Amino acid sequence: MKKNLIVTAIAALAASFATAASAQSSVTLYGLVDAGLTYVNNVQNHTGEGEKASSWGVTSGNLNMSRWGLRGAEDLGGGMKAIFTLENGFNLANGQTVGGNGFGRQAFVGLSTNDGTLTLGHQTDSVTDYLGPLSATGTWGGTYFALPGNLDNLNGDAFRENNSVKFQSANYAGFSFSGLYGFSNAAGSFAANRAYSIGAGYTNGGLKFGAAYMQANGIGSNNVGAITADPYATIGSRIGDIRQRTFGAGGSYAMGPATVGLLWTQTRQDSNTFNAASNIVNNYEVNGRYAVTPALSVGAAYTFTNAKFNDTFEPTRVRYLQFGLQTDYALSKRTDIYAEGVMQIASGLPAGQYPVAGISGAGDVSSSSRQVLLSTGIRHRF
Repeated sequence: MKKNLIVTAIAALAASFATAASAQSSVTLYGLVDAGLTYVNNVQNHTGEGEKASSWGVTSGNLNMSRWGLRGAEDLGGGMKAIFTLENGFNLANGQTVGGNGFGRQAFVGLSTNDGTLTLGHQTDSVTDYLGPLSATGTWGGTYFALPGNLDNLNGDAFRENNSVKFQSANYAGFSFSGLYGFSNAAGSFAANRAYSIGAGYTNGGLKFGAAYMQANGIGSNNVGAITADPYATIGSRIGDIRQRTFGAGGSYAMGPATVGLLWTQTRQDSNTFNAASNIVNNYEVNGRYAVTPALSVGAAYTFTNAKFNDTFEPTRVRYLQFGLQTDYALSKRTDIYAEGVMQIASGLPAGQYPVAGISGAGDVSSSSRQVLLSTGIRHRF
């Protein structure tokens, strides 16, 4: 009898240790795959000057970039945890890694406490974190709803900050804040290619507010710095060694099945290395989404962009109007199908010239001042 009691006690103790160990540490595999069919009109045809064509094809990441990742946490006691995230982006249409990086979307490790989280690695900044959730592109609209040129990087797909240290506070009665600093990692050139950002937000029931600022100095001045991607090819003129400042504010309100949002961002770029060039781009967005049923939703977004490009050769001012409509139907909690359309109209150059439209993520820019994109597809989360 005593022997049986001892065996039972040992088995119970071992089981309790195993349960505690499994509760203390965990690693989760997660991901998203998104692909569909996309039509774009007025695409520049490079086989001949001035020629244009329409584009039809299978495309990946119409709403969100396809990705897979690993997320882990270990309980260190006293309310502290060690955490990490490794996330890879890829093109579902051809299987290739986006950007050529193993974990090009996110890669960081850090500590989490009841007061906040401190992480180091390749991460999003405060503009993406606090203004993205108030925009269409950063929430339900996805890739093609990005503002012209995606200079404000609200969906986080234009760039992430390398070599960065980031602090994200806990939620204090609805208020939170964050700060990030990305090092240049260049010997003797501390400020050559660095970035920093701050942001704050407030949430109370269905009401949300957010504001953020990001500055990057010397983008492209070295290949080891905070931002080595080139997010500037789709709007304005390339202006060399760039300083970029992006800031903005916005809010949204959800009431029952309806959500509406207002957002303003401004991006300033300047350079002393190429004709003292500078760009100023203001974006004004209104968006809304309505859940017709628990499974079916519809959304719409309108953006007015006022862009001023200054250089020694040809100062210009261009305006962009962008309209987007989307409907989404959830087949389950993890799988949905969607259809959407985006139209962009550009205007504002002097007589005899025409501005060029270019929907973000659509590939080549338009051959004229107008462009229309239609897309439908399926998205699955795991």
